[in-house]
Amino acid sequence: MKKSACARESGQDIAEPAHEPRDKTLPSRADILAFITREREVLGGKAPGKIGKREIARAFNIKGPARIALKRMLKDLETDGAIERRRKSWHKSGLLPGVVLADIIARDRDGDLLAVPAEWDTGQGPAPQILVMAKARQKPSAPAPGVRALMRVELVPGAEPGEPAYTGRVVKLLPRAKTQVLGIFRADPRGGGGIVPIDKKNVNRGELGVGPGDEGMARDGDLVAVEVLRTGRLGLPAAKVRERLGALDNERAISLIAIHAHQIPHVFGPQVIAEAERARPAAMAHREDWRAIPLITIDPADAKDHDDAVHAERDPDPANPGGFILRVAIADVAAYARPGAALDREAQERGNSVYFPDRVVPMLPERISNDLCSLRPNEDRPALAARIVVGADGHKLGHSFHRVMMRSAAKLSYTQTQALIDHGPDEAMGPLHGVLVPLYEAHAALKIARDKRGPLDLDLPERKITLDEKGAVKSISTPPRLDSHRLIEEFMIVANVAAAEVLESNRHAFIYRVHDEPSVEKLNNLAEFLVSIGIKPGKGQVLRAAQFNRILASVKGMDNEHLVNEVVLRTQAQAEYAIENYGHFGLNLRRYAHFTSPIRRYADLIVHRALISALHLGSDGLASIANEELAEIAAKISAAERRAMAAERETSERLIAAHLAGQIGAAFQGRISGATSAGLFVKLDETGADGFIPAAMLGDDYFRHDPARHALIGSRTGQMHRLGDIVTVRLVEAAPLAGALRFELVSETAPCHTRPSSAKAKRHARRDIRPDFGSPHSRRADRAAKR
Repeated sequence: MKKSACARESGQDIAEPAHEPRDKTLPSRADILAFITREREVLGGKAPGKIGKREIARAFNIKGPARIALKRMLKDLETDGAIERRRKSWHKSGLLPGVVLADIIARDRDGDLLAVPAEWDTGQGPAPQILVMAKARQKPSAPAPGVRALMRVELVPGAEPGEPAYTGRVVKLLPRAKTQVLGIFRADPRGGGGIVPIDKKNVNRGELGVGPGDEGMARDGDLVAVEVLRTGRLGLPAAKVRERLGALDNERAISLIAIHAHQIPHVFGPQVIAEAERARPAAMAHREDWRAIPLITIDPADAKDHDDAVHAERDPDPANPGGFILRVAIADVAAYARPGAALDREAQERGNSVYFPDRVVPMLPERISNDLCSLRPNEDRPALAARIVVGADGHKLGHSFHRVMMRSAAKLSYTQTQALIDHGPDEAMGPLHGVLVPLYEAHAALKIARDKRGPLDLDLPERKITLDEKGAVKSISTPPRLDSHRLIEEFMIVANVAAAEVLESNRHAFIYRVHDEPSVEKLNNLAEFLVSIGIKPGKGQVLRAAQFNRILASVKGMDNEHLVNEVVLRTQAQAEYAIENYGHFGLNLRRYAHFTSPIRRYADLIVHRALISALHLGSDGLASIANEELAEIAAKISAAERRAMAAERETSERLIAAHLAGQIGAAFQGRISGATSAGLFVKLDETGADGFIPAAMLGDDYFRHDPARHALIGSRTGQMHRLGDIVTVRLVEAAPLAGALRFELVSETAPCHTRPSSAKAKRHARRDIRPDFGSPHSRRADRAAKR
């Protein structure tokens, strides 16, 4: 019998299996848990050394055949969720990192503050509570409920269930989150007006009333933050406008909603602007001259900044027949954004650039991102560059990093690049053909190494929203995935790996880009889903990305191909930044860092500075920094990345809802993308829009939710609506400002799960596909991030 997740978090033992007596020569499960926990309490939950089977056997003096029994015990503990493996090292399940971003939520009976991690996967059970330890002399800006803070946490040995599992000391208080309701003000000619809420959670609760005199400076159509005054039974709930956030005069301003809802910094202060304007082009001194090398940039056609350039040539070394020399040059942002300066502080606060269909909220001012650090053609630009030697099979043989001055030979889009390769050069672009051919040949070699490595091969087309001159949605398209995209992706990956390897070998502190294995809970959910569509997952010993690829290959060409890709994506953990390396599961890489885009990611700027310091490439590198401070930065920029992803997703939902608002009553084809007790979620095929069908609108029956089948089933008729079924729906209601759509079911085809659409798919359907699921550990999970 297992205890709860809270009990495991607080150090309690998991009971010995009642049916199997324990070998007295072995330690108990409690002893093993206590040993792992004790060792991991070093540095607040992280130990500098590995804790594997060998280390545990040595600690308990286990020898000979008893080691086999120990291995079996460790596997049982992992299956029960008590411990988890991170790159061949055991950890206690759910252990928080030494520094965590936390929300202070309340006070306990004694008046002490309690906090919980700001990001927590509920699949692991309730979030562990943190008892906030007050300082002897607290500053006036003391922590309080509602405040977010960076905390250094430690386990509480032997904490009872329901008690705080950790103690935490505040490292830094972050700006207090505004308690506000966002909405659109609709003015009443007689004074006052109403508030149309923009949050999906509030959209069905109706408007808020604003009395005369409570509208402040708001005008009709403005985005405002309001305070709810009362919620009586009669009349509209009363509210008062506290802040006018901006005018939403067309769809082009819809991104303002997400910017303010997620409190994304979007206005540069005067000190930051002044510092950027004072910046002057970097000098040639102490740089290698790479200006004669025909490096080129390849980006989306609408890109405003160009921060990476590539070049490839055949390796003349006879010891490397068929090999290549790759060069990846990245804009030298570190030359302008110095540690501790206003530009650096602002970049760290923003964490990354945020991209909306109508605007970009940049991490750095345009003077830096679009001018001094944009690798424009035929202009001298400073860069930090990787020179990488690969064999004919794409295997990396060596690498080095250089601080250079470069001059881009051309600026190409992905489509231009592919056209030059597919159709040959035209008169204008002729000279570039000789530059592109070696790039594609080198990419072919890298692809051999990639296929052998077997990274997760998800096929999820990204929809692109194009706006017209008035800010309305002009088109929603799915751009084709070209070899030019894959070429740049592979060049960036090999450069990122090289950066991580150099910094590791030089024992220099930096931030990894890590991607954990999926949690047991998410794998179990995936297995249930696969069974529902006729794929029988088996049980294996080790989980690899290749097992997921086998699942994806089994549905290639079938009606539910895209759906399975979506479900596999949901199974993945979310990539993040950390000073502890536990590898990149999706890319199947042991070490990885973000090096290739310091214009838009602060993590990359940290890696650039670390390389400059480790390789003595200048005085503007990463100064001596404690692991705790670097862990704080990693936690902040990971949270900023999640914030940006949510804001971008919500803006797309609002724009698509606005686009469809004029089509009330129209019918669309889609697929059921989720089933809950409240109803069905449907994703439309053409636009990718997500909407909801309330269970009450499914027919004259009572529908119950069957989680195992991912379905709603009629109690009287037995009619089933299942995940992945193809449906025709009618749009009943659209709430553009909330990004919400409501459908009604028109008709449903036969379930798509058993209908292969090609001869190849039929052959796959006849096979008994049994991917080997391992027993991975349970950790924070959300979704896999790109690269």
